[in-house]
Amino acid sequence: MSIPELTHSDLQQILKFTTDLARKAGELILEGSEAIQSASAEKDVGEKKNSVDLVTEYDVRVEELVKKEIGTKYPEFKFIGEESYSAGSRPPLTDEPTFCVDPIDGTTNFVHGFPFVCISLGLIYKRRPVLGVIYNPFLNHLYTGIKGQGSFLSRNNSQPVKLPLSSSPKPLPSLNQALLAVEWGSDRGEATIGPKSTSFARLAGNPAQGVTGGKMAHSLRSMGSAALNFAMVAQGGLDLYWEIGCWPWDVCAGIVIAEEAGGIVTGSHETFAATANSASFGDVTEQVLTGRKYIVVRAIGDTQGENNRDAQKRIIKEFYDSVEDVAPN
Repeated sequence: MSIPELTHSDLQQILKFTTDLARKAGELILEGSEAIQSASAEKDVGEKKNSVDLVTEYDVRVEELVKKEIGTKYPEFKFIGEESYSAGSRPPLTDEPTFCVDPIDGTTNFVHGFPFVCISLGLIYKRRPVLGVIYNPFLNHLYTGIKGQGSFLSRNNSQPVKLPLSSSPKPLPSLNQALLAVEWGSDRGEATIGPKSTSFARLAGNPAQGVTGGKMAHSLRSMGSAALNFAMVAQGGLDLYWEIGCWPWDVCAGIVIAEEAGGIVTGSHETFAATANSASFGDVTEQVLTGRKYIVVRAIGDTQGENNRDAQKRIIKEFYDSVEDVAPN
């Protein structure tokens, strides 16, 4: 079976379809949020669905909506989704166009009514992420990107603005001046939480006040959504995001959006060390996409003697020299 060639025009049409689909799914996500908040307010919940049930219900409903719409419009495309994967549908990655979808990214936020929740719709082609749409219906923020065609942010249905938002990316001399995104993850066992806590303490800690290896970063943030962390790095609001344990559907769309904003994405410390001095540095291969360890750094302004890519390598090295490795959960 021959693989269809996706042209510049094809990708533009797919982006229009995916953007419309994201907004339609966003309406369903908002409906689910209202249902969860209403259920939480009920005094007698004995015979009513609890928040966890409702999250699962709407996760499935959003994914089914997306899968149906994609199947109608692009029946030849493959599909990888969080809910279908959990249910046992695990097709291998191929060169064929494949939608990679997280129907509701930020489910803990969704339960609590914390408005950093999104749908993440990525497209993989020839085993590389090539298109991404991230939509937060609570804030009406829409992030889009196509490989080689830039990435954009539309707020409150306004005209899309090219990312990063700053016309000239700022330099980043060290982690000491960085705002970093990290996540606690769902695995809270000692084998995972211990090294993570140590790493976070080093990143935030003041070496002058006894924190060995402390980097005294400006601060650490946890948005509770991998996709929105990627989007915020692309936007320039975060300098770096590091995550262990999430899945391709969490990051696929965000990878494209961040890369098209001048950011760099790579995988584990081991992957970075093996590729940092080669032409493959920053190439999000299937191994990186499915490796469950990700680091993304924003575009960094050129300075005398150092360009964007060299600065990004330096920051990643400084970061990985500061944190402990953790196995994905």
